[in-house]
Formats: sequence, structure tokens, C-alpha cells
Amino acid sequence: MFPVSNFLKIVYAEPVKLLVSKCLIAEMKGRSPFSLLQKSVPAAAALLLFFLLLTVSPPSNSSYRSLFLSLSSNDTAAQHLQALTRRPHVAGTDANAVVASYILSILSAASIPARIVPYHVLLSYPLHRSLSLFANVSSPVVSFDLSQEIYPGDPFADVAAEVLPTFHAYARSGTATDRVVYANYGRVEDFAKLRAMGVEVAGNVVLARSGLVYRGDIVRNAQIAGAVAAILYVDAKDNGGRRGKWFPEARWLPPSGVEVGSVYRGAGDPTTPGWASVSECERVSVDEVVASGVMPAIPSLPVSSTDGEAILGTIGGQEAPEDWQGATRAPVYHLGPGPGLLNLTYLGNETVMTIQNLIAVIEGKEEPDRYVLVGNHYDAWTFGAVDPNSGTAAFLEVAQRFAKMQKEGWKPRRTIILCSWDAEEHHLIGSTEWVEDNREMLASRAVAYLNMDYAVSGRGFHASSTPQLDELLKEAAKMVQDPDNSSQTLYESWATTDSPLIRRLGGGGSDYAAFVQHVGVPSVDMRFARDYPVYHSMYDDFLWMQKFGDPLFHRHVAAASILGLVALKLADEEFLPFDYISYANELQKSTKVLETELLGKPVSFAPLQESIKKFSKAASKVDSQRKELEGKDFLSQWKKDPLKVRELNDRLMMTERAFTDRDGLFGRPWFKHLVYGPSNHNVYLSRAFPSIDDAIEGVEVSKGLDSWQLVQREIWRVARVITQASRVLNGELT
Repeated sequence: MFPVSNFLKIVYAEPVKLLVSKCLIAEMKGRSPFSLLQKSVPAAAALLLFFLLLTVSPPSNSSYRSLFLSLSSNDTAAQHLQALTRRPHVAGTDANAVVASYILSILSAASIPARIVPYHVLLSYPLHRSLSLFANVSSPVVSFDLSQEIYPGDPFADVAAEVLPTFHAYARSGTATDRVVYANYGRVEDFAKLRAMGVEVAGNVVLARSGLVYRGDIVRNAQIAGAVAAILYVDAKDNGGRRGKWFPEARWLPPSGVEVGSVYRGAGDPTTPGWASVSECERVSVDEVVASGVMPAIPSLPVSSTDGEAILGTIGGQEAPEDWQGATRAPVYHLGPGPGLLNLTYLGNETVMTIQNLIAVIEGKEEPDRYVLVGNHYDAWTFGAVDPNSGTAAFLEVAQRFAKMQKEGWKPRRTIILCSWDAEEHHLIGSTEWVEDNREMLASRAVAYLNMDYAVSGRGFHASSTPQLDELLKEAAKMVQDPDNSSQTLYESWATTDSPLIRRLGGGGSDYAAFVQHVGVPSVDMRFARDYPVYHSMYDDFLWMQKFGDPLFHRHVAAASILGLVALKLADEEFLPFDYISYANELQKSTKVLETELLGKPVSFAPLQESIKKFSKAASKVDSQRKELEGKDFLSQWKKDPLKVRELNDRLMMTERAFTDRDGLFGRPWFKHLVYGPSNHNVYLSRAFPSIDDAIEGVEVSKGLDSWQLVQREIWRVARVITQASRVLNGELT
């Protein structure tokens, strides 16, 4: 039956609109609008009735958020994860296409329009690997089989042969036979220590343990030091393997486990730096990419802890420093070189393959041209139960909850775009190509990007973001139940365990990189637990998740809940929930750290300090303007100008863009953000003011006074982008 309230709204709507218009005109002319009401008693009655009917309104945003939380299902998340991880699914393989089809089928069943967006990109696969060890001239040659063993009762033994041979994507093909030098974690400071101790790296093979810096940077550091090849292994000290139990009995990586991964240090297709890899596009050669330094010029291989320890056993020379040693009861580590000889051969296949990004759209009602983007990648190095498909399961759970909400009448104010990326593991290929392909549209329309790579690997919530989203994250966490303690909220457990509470998104470890560092889109990355021992190995499977990662799948539910809540707040709130006062405070903190570091050096931070003061004033001003527009009384809500709301939101949205510079970081022009970016020696590490950081490193290398002028120049450059951000936030021209 047609509701009476709707009938009355139709009957009285036009007279009321006319009367409201007359009242507003009278007020603008300085006359009292109440005289009109006195002369129009019937219309006044209609106005009163109309206002009463407004109370019979559709569900509020908070009602829909409550509905969203009530729709959770740990069974659904488990079913998704089991389906997604049945087979290993590396980008470019048939198995990965099956995973893409599954995701599309779930989105289609939810009645969310989705499409495939293909790109033609350079991917890397192994063709041949061999590794052998000559302990000395009288000892037999030891050949390593370089395989990960199937564990007892492995439910995926029937498809284990589909796991790619252990390798480093984009490693240089070649052969090396030389003595071995042990280089700890392969960091810049580790090679400096070897140099100081008189250990010759040049002409030898480097053995380094993985875990503290990006593997591509380890290989790069070895190459710069003159090494002819690099071997990376997971040390038992870092993996708990010395405890005597490992998967499937315990959570630890088995002795034959290997961490595979990419050693490419750029983002996106290596042959299309800065533009999208569409068909028949311009490409640079692989040799040009290698010459640029983002792909290695030496071969490398990852090996197991068993193989790494065998190689360590043949290294003599000086005893390694105490903090370079292994686990308790491990043999003493030495630095080398040699005397044993290692022979490594690697032959890779770099080939252009088609990848498939999946893009689904829930169109906004009031502002369809403003985009809230939610993303996860679906390709994996092996089975991917943690990385990335715990995130994929949560992502699909969010999509299904949104679909159920639509059936209850919900439509977002702004458009929500669900992005399922391909080829992230080769190093952010799919997301980067899509961002480069849509750069200008995103620069003018993207509100925020929410990333969930792997969602769950254990206990404890962790988040990273651009600072204007900090308060939004905290508020959302207060609405979600802690999956490991039902008596408290996620925020309550998070606030007592993580320090700092929210980290920054300067690193290049996942798909947020192109959004933040190339375009300047406010972004978030969330997960439960950080590191996990079977990372990028064939043991990252559904059984490991069932036994150790999330046995009840409650953490998957919580991951979906907070991801979806943040998206809902960004998509539905009339005013964007951005807090630039927090951003200004973060800028001040980062500046103080730099000032302390460079105390007594011939540089001035006055330009940076002055620009931050301006930004802080702009942040306070826009906050006051928002409060004034929001209003608390009925009349202010009634008279609210939607154009002013839109204009203020646009300022909030566009401010992050102003922190980018068209020239980017020196030697790394793809990275445009001058406030947050990756360390030049560890792609995973976020740095504040990365261009200043790079310039300081230049001083340390050259030891010249002129180099301090370059540091000063970068301080000025950062100050200029912060000043530009202030102007955007103010919404005023000079």
C-alpha cells in the first residue's frame, strides 16, 4: 500500500517550495519572512506539516553502518579463502585466471557491475636454476636441489608440482663461480661494515639473510659493492626454526622453505615507466631498465635455511660480529671470502603477458563523480592463503555486505570502486598500470584509496595511512569488536599494543604506492599482524591459516568490518572526514626529527617551519569552516548551501595532491610525493621528506660543502609544496 506520508509529501511539496522561496527572498531584501507566513496560514500549516514529515526519513548513515556490521559471516570468509587458494596462482597463469573468474562470479552474484581491465606487461618466470658448492678442492661437489618439500598430510600435494621453482622475479640471467662473503642482512650499513673490516666483496658471491629490507635492495647493494651474484636465505634465528618444530606442527617455516619474490625496485611494468602498458604502446628495452638501476645486473637466488647454513659452513675468514650471528647453538658465522666456491646459474624468461585487473562500481547517488576506491590484489607466489587472499576474502565479504545493503535501500552518496589487482607480486604491476592509465581522472576525482593486501596472519591490528585519515581510522576501530577479546573494541586493544599507533604510507610495499606516491590520493593500509613465518613460501596455504593464522575466521570478519566501515564513512558522510590538523602535527614532528639529525649543519629549516605554520593555520581555518557549515540547529541545516559543501570537500580532497611535485624524487622521478616516500635503500621503509633524506645521503657520500646546498634546495622544494597545500586547503588565490 502507498504510504499516507508519501501522499502528503507530494500534495504539500510544491506549495511549501514556493513559500520557502518567498521567505528566503524576503530575508535577503531585509524584510521579515514571518509576515509572509502570517498572510499564508494554509501554506504555513503546510510548511509545519512538511517539516514534521521530514522526520519520517530514510535510514541514517549510522543505521546503515550498523546494518553493515550485522551482516558479517566468518563462514563466508572461510569459503572464499578455500576457493581462492585451491591451487598456486602466479600472475599470467591459467590458475590465476580461474581465481579472477571466481572473483567476478561473486561480484556478479552480488549484482555489482564489474569489468576486466587488461594490460600487457613484462612478467618474469624461471627457466633454469642450479646451485652447487665446492667446500675445497678435495671435497665432493654438493648440489642443492632447490626444492620445498611436501609436508606430511599435505592436502595440496596433488597440485604441489604447480608451484613455480624458487626464484627471484626479474633477476639477471647468468652464471657465477666464486668465493662467498657473508653480508648479514645485506643493508647499506652491513656492506659498510664489511668494507671497514677489510673484507673484499668485489668479485665474490654475497650470502645475505632476508627479512629487514626489501630483497631487491639487498641485491642492488651487493651489485654496487661489486658482487657477481647474490644468495638470500631465511635464517633460523629470524624464523623460530631452532625451536625444533615447524609447520604443520607449529607456525614456523620448515627447513626447506624458501621466500620467493621480486627483485625489481620500480613500480609497474618495467618497460613502460610512467605510462600504461596497453597494447602497441611504447616500450623501453630490458637493458635500458637494468641500466637505470631498478632491475639488477647480477643473478640472484633465494634458498632455504638448510641450504643457507650449508653455505655458511664453508665460509672462513674473520668471525662475524656478535649481532650478525645466528640462533642459540648455531655454528659460528664467519665473513669470508671463501675458501669454498659457489657456482650459481640462473636463466629467466622475461615475457610480455596479459594481466587482468577487475573493477566493480557502486555508483554514488549525489556525487557519482567522486570516487572512494577499495583494493586488494589476488595473484600469489604460491597458494596465497595469507598473502594476498586473506585480503581477497575480506574484500569479497565487504562487496557482499554492500550488495545486501543495497537491497535494503542504501545507495552511497559518492561512488565506491572495488579494485581487484593482478600481478602485484611482481611488484605492484596491475595497480600501477591502472593508475597511470587513469591518472588525470583520479587526480580530479579520487577521494581516497583503501588497501588491504594480506588481511590476516595472526593477532593484533595494524594500520598505516596519510595523516588526515588517522582520526577516521580510530573512530571506525571503536565500532568493531576485537576478534580476540569480545569484551573490548578493536580500538581498545590496538591502542595498547601498537606503537606508533598509525604508521605512514611512504613505503612501496603494496598497491597503495601508485595512489599515494604517484598521484597524491589520501590512502590507508590495514591488516591483522605484520610479519608471518611462511611468507612467500609454498606453506602459505589454507591449512596454515586454519591452524595458526585465524582458526575461527573471526579476524577475517573484523578485517572486512573495519575496511567497509572506513569506506562507508568516506562514501556517505556529507563532509569528508579528513583532519588536516593531524597532518600539520605530523609535519611538525618530522621536521623536529630532521632538525635534531642536522643540528650544527650549514642548513636552515626556516622555510620548512614557515610553510608548516601556514599549513597549520589553513587546517584550523578549514576545520572552523566545516563546523560552521555543518551547524547544529534545524535552520542552519535547512539553509545549507550544497555548493559550499562541495567546494569545501573539494579542498579537503585535493590538498594531498599538492604535496606532489612534477619532477619527483631525484633519480626516482616516478615517486612524486615530497612528504612521504620510500627509502632509497629499502623500498619497504617509509621516509618523511624523502628528497631531503636523499640529499643528506649525498653529503655523506661526497663530503663536500656544495652538497649541503643541495640539501638546502630540497628543504626549499618541500617547503614550496607544503605552501601550495595550504593554498589548496584555504581555497584562495594569492
